[in-house]
Amino acid sequence: MYIVNGNSPILTIVVPCYNEEAVLYETAKRLTEVVDNLIIKNAISLKSSILFVDDGSKDRTWGIIEELNQNNQYVKGLKLARNVGHQNALLAGLHTARENADCVISIDADLQDDVNAIEEFIQKYAEGYEVVYGVRRQRKTDTFFKRNTAQTFYKIMGFMGVNIIYNHADYRLLSKRVLTHLVDFKETNLFLRGIIPLIGFKSTKVYYNRNERFAGESKYPLKKMLAFAFDGITSFSIAPIRIITILGISLFILSIFTSLYTVIEKILGHTISGWTSIMLSIWFIGGFQLMGIGLIGEYIGKIFNEVKKRPKYIIDVNHFETIANERNGENISNNFNEVLSR
Repeated sequence: MYIVNGNSPILTIVVPCYNEEAVLYETAKRLTEVVDNLIIKNAISLKSSILFVDDGSKDRTWGIIEELNQNNQYVKGLKLARNVGHQNALLAGLHTARENADCVISIDADLQDDVNAIEEFIQKYAEGYEVVYGVRRQRKTDTFFKRNTAQTFYKIMGFMGVNIIYNHADYRLLSKRVLTHLVDFKETNLFLRGIIPLIGFKSTKVYYNRNERFAGESKYPLKKMLAFAFDGITSFSIAPIRIITILGISLFILSIFTSLYTVIEKILGHTISGWTSIMLSIWFIGGFQLMGIGLIGEYIGKIFNEVKKRPKYIIDVNHFETIANERNGENISNNFNEVLSR
């Protein structure tokens, strides 16, 4: 029994979805079993829920969510007006859930994250932790390329000075207090894995084994993974610009010696006409300038997106508040009897 301040906490499980029709029924089934079990143990409140966030899916994802909403007492739905990406869809779910929940757990719909770890998340929350990170024990299920690129990414982030939890994705528990402060982070270029540690508060880790995807295809191909990694680096560190500055100074010093060398070669008559100018302008200055301008351009692009302050997401349909309000009062006892009879 995990009681907080004399009351069982209201839990909302937020599940971002994009074209997940192949897995949604199974995801809802397993999460419902977890919620049922925790309610029976009095670990969470009967008002707890599962919030599926449809990130502008093109398949039957929203239709299935609506069906589950009608047939499953825990399932709520949030439909976004268009596809805004995993991080923004997750943020929309967190913002919606924080009004009713004492704590929120985010998990992907593909069932790769072990749903059985949720009980340990709740136990840690009852012990006073306000952030609980789900951390993979190992990466045996990943391909050689994905495993090594992921590990390289975490090392680069650490080298850049970014406080990020190794082998942690977006499987985590956040308390209501953390969610309240999360709203204060207004940036457009979202990288929640870096933002959450910045908030602070007491945190811990829960280790679990990651499974193969239950069904469907990965929504993170190589192109999206690289873009996500680059966003993470440029959103939380100016180290790349500093590296360019240091590299520029180093190349400037090197170019001085190269200039002396080329001038000497010119005096000795060992060069042909135009060789000196080509060496100096193309190989050193040209390449460095293109690299530096490109990197600075990335930061300017992010500033461009930030200053416009466009909404991160727009909600099309919200099946959260209405359903939650209908099931207060006397219906709570009826739901509890139904859970016990399962």
